[in-house]
Amino acid sequence: MALASDRGFPDFESLIEYIRHLERRVRELEVERNALKRELDYYRSEVEKLLSPPLIEAQLLEVLDDGRAVVKSSTGPNLIVHVSESIDRDKLRPGAIVALNQRGSTIVEILPSHVDPYIKAMEVIERPDVTYDDIGGLKEQIREIREAIELPLKRPDLFRAVGIEPPKGVLLYGPPGCGKTLLAKAVAHHTNATFIKLVASELISKWIGESARLVREVFKFAKLKAPSIIFIDEIDAIAAKRLEVGTSGEREVQRALMQLLAEIDGFDPLGNVKIIAATNRPDILDPALLRPGRFDKLIEIPLPDDEGRFEIFKIHTRKMNLAEDVDLRELALKTKNATGADIKAICTEAGMNAIREGRTIIT
Repeated sequence: MALASDRGFPDFESLIEYIRHLERRVRELEVERNALKRELDYYRSEVEKLLSPPLIEAQLLEVLDDGRAVVKSSTGPNLIVHVSESIDRDKLRPGAIVALNQRGSTIVEILPSHVDPYIKAMEVIERPDVTYDDIGGLKEQIREIREAIELPLKRPDLFRAVGIEPPKGVLLYGPPGCGKTLLAKAVAHHTNATFIKLVASELISKWIGESARLVREVFKFAKLKAPSIIFIDEIDAIAAKRLEVGTSGEREVQRALMQLLAEIDGFDPLGNVKIIAATNRPDILDPALLRPGRFDKLIEIPLPDDEGRFEIFKIHTRKMNLAEDVDLRELALKTKNATGADIKAICTEAGMNAIREGRTIIT
């Protein structure tokens, strides 16, 4: 060994250490090479994105037997297009949102479904705390709406056993302030269903076709959140009788109505989406909306009678500190033609008078 060292050759231990140093350096260079490769791939993909033309959004309508597909393009017409080999055909279902290559009009991507934030804001996040005990003078109406809306959501097996289709929707009509909205909230409370509340005028847009799109989005969101109840207040804003001649705004309202009719007709008979609509003007509604198969139940919410007003007075005064001489039945007889909202206002004003006069007992 001494001779080898004398001749200028490294000893064995130094050689092993040098080899280990080279191996460490190789590993470091490999890590650096992989990092540079990832960076190169990233910039290449970014360049490809910049050079590639924009994709066209479309809705899938049907998959044909020959492998092609029918889509409704966002630019207008329906198109028959090819499907890229990279697409999982099992995920191609009618209603899916897809991306088309501009050059060959080929489906190159299935886009994730999304909900319009404007529509999502219509969901009532906190479950309504209104129960049937909070509604006075509407016993028969409560029974009807429970049979038409609540029972199909809770016990669809009963309808299957009998062999009938459950009602798709209910129309509540009557003077304002009589409990239509309150009744809808109570149904949502007792069914644990998603409650989607909107005023029909919120669906009207100045842009052509936008109103119909909003109606589609509402029902799409309701199906996504099923079991759900769509409550459309003041439905006469979009469901008035159609006229042959009108302004562009009136035609847009009619488009919204036609889309609403199409969505209701397209429901699965045992689906978990139900509709409750309310109006003060049933006389101006389009007959197409009222036929059986759309709104199967028309429930009148009338002005409360003497007994109904007495029940409403009891509901609104049950937490109030009333004087012993306050006769609720006499008050009910003296408030003919008063609505539930009127009676609530009377009770509130009586409480405010007590506060003004420094009393804790309401007379």
